[in-house]
Amino acid sequence: MSFQMYIPTRILFGEGQLNNLNIQKMPGKKALIVISNGKSTRENGSLARTEEQLRLAGVESVVFNGIMANPLKSTVMEGAACAKKNGCDFIVALGGGSVMDASKAIAAMATNEGDLWDYVSGGTGKEKALVHEPLPIVAITTTAGTGSEVDQYGVISNDETNEKIGFGGYDSLFPRIAVVDPELMKSVPAEFTAYQGFDALFHSVECYIAAPANLMSDMYALTAIENIGAYLARAVKDGSDMEAREHVAFANTLSGVVMTISACTSEHSMEHAMSAYHHELPHGAGLIMISIEYYKHFIEKHACDERFVRMAQALGMKDAKEPIDFITALAKLQKECGVADLKMSDYGIQNNEFMTLAKNARDTMGGLFACDRVPMSHEECAGIFERSYR
Repeated sequence: MSFQMYIPTRILFGEGQLNNLNIQKMPGKKALIVISNGKSTRENGSLARTEEQLRLAGVESVVFNGIMANPLKSTVMEGAACAKKNGCDFIVALGGGSVMDASKAIAAMATNEGDLWDYVSGGTGKEKALVHEPLPIVAITTTAGTGSEVDQYGVISNDETNEKIGFGGYDSLFPRIAVVDPELMKSVPAEFTAYQGFDALFHSVECYIAAPANLMSDMYALTAIENIGAYLARAVKDGSDMEAREHVAFANTLSGVVMTISACTSEHSMEHAMSAYHHELPHGAGLIMISIEYYKHFIEKHACDERFVRMAQALGMKDAKEPIDFITALAKLQKECGVADLKMSDYGIQNNEFMTLAKNARDTMGGLFACDRVPMSHEECAGIFERSYR
């Protein structure tokens, strides 16, 4: 039953809530607005709306538009240099999980010397502690996938070493304000709505079956799973279904909170290895690819039978009685969302990489393997990749 909980972020949740940003207390006078290197925030008007909200709040702003789907260390350092050059005293992350993750690292490196990897734990990271407080962060999420708007971590890739590692853990990296406005998510294409929704789902599923799970995390996790099960397919089929968008966004925010109370398991480490070597692979898509075989592995090990039954029920299979029913419910949801046939090979993954990926997963983010209820060997991990391969 033991847990520790600290979520200091002020959350503005609901359709139209971006319009209320200007009346919040801003943590500075000049913002670096961090966006992706795509066109969506400009074309759908969210950037212009954010700039206007900051102007109404008496805040100047500068835009940094370099963030890619799997944010790189080199881009983080460019963003930090941009913040320093322009005298920005806080960060506004406007985008999906990649933008919010990168913004946390930019906030840290805008006030600290050296290279980001000096402060990364795991892999080739030097594990130094931050000397200076990061810049404050305001997170405006335009997707429902990572929950990064309410946690203190970000995941960054080092293209020089093929490492993708979580960075953060400092209380000062919690966003001061999170705007979760489903209105900003209407233009997300169906396939990415699905990828992001399953990322949110697996955050909660993993935190529910993880060894550190507790009464508080269970409450968040099961509620998130129920909302994804009931509304994700609707949001994928019709992006303008605002009831569905709102419920999926709610599940996503809950899935961000639950990671601060429990922990993800090795599934996330395994996917990070996949996209560390193959940067074009969307994180959610990679998770979907390995999910069936991953959860089958722990069901066959009887890691937590009752919890798999309860998750099957939460996904909508009310008469579930056996752990394997979770796989049935999960496969059904993937089919309904049009993502049941994703192939690793379509993203350049080769069938001779499985052990390399297994070792990379443990070397870079071994802490998540420690959260598995049943230990997994390199060989078992490689076996999950092999059985998932198409």
